[in-house]
Amino acid sequence: MSAIKINKLKKSFGGITAISNIDMDIDRGTIAGLIGPNGAGKTTLFNLLTGMYTPSSGDISYKDKNIKKLKPYKITDYGISRTFQNIRLFKNMTVLDNVSLAFNHNIDCNIFSAIFRLPSYYKEEERIHDSSLKLLEIFNLEDKKDELAKNLPYGEQRRLEIARALAADPDLLLLDEPAAGMNPNETKELTELIKWIRDKFKLTIILIEHDMSLVMGICDKIYVLDYGTLIAEGTPDEVQNNERVIEAYLGRKVSC
Repeated sequence: MSAIKINKLKKSFGGITAISNIDMDIDRGTIAGLIGPNGAGKTTLFNLLTGMYTPSSGDISYKDKNIKKLKPYKITDYGISRTFQNIRLFKNMTVLDNVSLAFNHNIDCNIFSAIFRLPSYYKEEERIHDSSLKLLEIFNLEDKKDELAKNLPYGEQRRLEIARALAADPDLLLLDEPAAGMNPNETKELTELIKWIRDKFKLTIILIEHDMSLVMGICDKIYVLDYGTLIAEGTPDEVQNNERVIEAYLGRKVSC
């Protein structure tokens, strides 16, 4: 069964077409990779899926609803969460507060309870606090809960951003270059963590990544963009041996 289906998706900025005629059908529970040279349109596609951009044409079907015109907060409501290529944490807030803030998206407490500090308000605050600590424990950040996010090493900031995305309780998680800036050991740990997250939280995951060892080792299916068009899709083995993919990365045709 499809987790998300993209049909003839296009995005133009003035006279420049960033994404053209994209068709994708990603099954639930899949870890899908989105790869391509710099400027291929990968992050633009993520921005379309999360409502940051509105498509020029085409459709995005998620949970039997066309979400192409929804605002980002509504798309989060429907169960899509993401990280960013350039980390976007609340850097002057603590690690714990960064995650707790995302849990407030699904708060089960009305404004009346909050204003008058009714027991239901404190019960919900306790739930959010405990849930946030559990997520930080998963990402080995529980000892840093009182640190300001800006003081974390780069790799830990990456993990915190993923933890915050999970706090929104998504069904579909989009990871934009999660291994960027990580050393080989951190990347290996991240690879195992992404697999575990998929299984533990029963997620569908789409990731953009330039580390091909991570992509080939973790993805069930890979989509390849070049100049805003989808030039290949398939298993890691199929994509590695695709001549159009090799040409896109090497800039030349492959001799037989």
